[in-house]
Amino acid sequence: MISDMISCPHCDRPVDPEASICGHCGVNLALAAVLAEKELMLPSVDFLKGQLSPEVLVPRLGDYLIEKGVLNEQELQRALAYQREKRDRGESRLIGQALLDLGLISREALDQAVTEQILHLQSALQRANEELEQRVRERTAELEQALNRLSELSQLKSHFIANVSHELRTPLTHLRGYLDLLIEQALGPLNNDQKNALDVMDKAEERLENLINDLIRFSDYSRGSLDVRLEPVDLLDVFMEVVPPAEQKCRQKGLRCKTKIPQNLPLVSADRQKLTWILMHLIDNAVKFTNDGGIHIGAEMDTGSVKLYVVDTGIGIEKERIEEIFEPFHQLDGSSTRNYGGTGLGLAMVRQVVEGHGSRVIVRSEKGKGSYFAFSLPIAQSKGECS
Repeated sequence: MISDMISCPHCDRPVDPEASICGHCGVNLALAAVLAEKELMLPSVDFLKGQLSPEVLVPRLGDYLIEKGVLNEQELQRALAYQREKRDRGESRLIGQALLDLGLISREALDQAVTEQILHLQSALQRANEELEQRVRERTAELEQALNRLSELSQLKSHFIANVSHELRTPLTHLRGYLDLLIEQALGPLNNDQKNALDVMDKAEERLENLINDLIRFSDYSRGSLDVRLEPVDLLDVFMEVVPPAEQKCRQKGLRCKTKIPQNLPLVSADRQKLTWILMHLIDNAVKFTNDGGIHIGAEMDTGSVKLYVVDTGIGIEKERIEEIFEPFHQLDGSSTRNYGGTGLGLAMVRQVVEGHGSRVIVRSEKGKGSYFAFSLPIAQSKGECS
C-alpha cells in the first residue's frame, strides 16, 4: 500500500505527491520520476552469474584417483588412450571400466572412489542449492523494492499530469468562450479572412481540449479510477452515434467510409459511454493514419459475443512493433518532425478500457497496407427480454 507521502526520486526525502517541485532539493518531480523509472527498468545483471556448479566442486574420477594415490599420471593417460581407442572402434568405455580392463585398479578401490565421489556430489549440490536459495531471496527482496519504487514514481507522474491538465483547463475555458463569441459575431461583424482565421483557431482549440482530456482521463485510469459500469447496450444506437462523424471526417480527407453492421445484433454487456469513446478513438486513429483508400467499420457475431472492428488502408505497423503502440506517451515516429501529432495516450487507454470490459484488443497490421483493430463484447440478453 502506497502512503500519502512518497520520497523524492532525487534526494529521497518525503514530498507531497501533489507537488510539482521538491521542497528540499528543488528538482522537477515529474522529470526526476521519469529518469528514476528508466534507471529502474534497465536490465539487471544476471544474479546467478558466478555461481559455483556441482561439476566445478567435484573433481573428475581420474584426477580424484591420482589425488588419493590409487593411480599415477602415466596410468591415467594409458587408460584415457585405451578409452579413445575403444571409442574410435564404436565401443563405449567409461574411465572406470577402462582402468579395470587394463588391470590398473581393483573393483573394490574403484567402488570406494565412486562412492566417495557420490558423497562429494551430494554435498556440493546441497551447498549450491543453499547458495541459490540465498541469492533468490536477495533478488526477490530487490525486485519487491524496485516494484514499490516504480509504483511510487508512477503515482508521482499521474498526480503531476492531472494537476497540469486541470490547470490548463481554466485558461482553455476562457479561450473557448471568447472564440464562440467571435465566431457568432457577438462582438462585431467579421470579414472572410477573419472567419477563416477563427475557423483555424477553433479547430486548434478543439484539438488542444481533446489532448488535455486524454491526459486527465489517462491520469485517472492510472490511479485506478477506471469505473466500468456494465449494462445491456444496443450496438445499433452506438453505431448511429459514431458513424456519422466518421463519414464526415473521411469526406474531409477524401477517404471512403464503409460500414457492415447487421441489423439483428443482440444487446451486449458494456459501459455505453466508454464503448462509444473506444470506437470513436479507433475511428479517429484510422482516419488520421490513412491518406488513400478508406476505413471500414463493422460488427459480426462471434461465439457468445459480438466482435467490433475498425479497419483502415493506412500506413500500417511493422509486426514486431505492434506492442509499442500501446505504450503510454509513445509514438512509433518519435522524431520532432513526425507527420502525425498526438500524446501517444489514446491506444494505451483503449487497451485499459477494453480490458476493463473483460476483453482484449486484437491488432493485425502490415507496413504500408493498413491495420485491423478488433475486440469482442459478451452478449447480454435479447432485446425482447429487455423491453
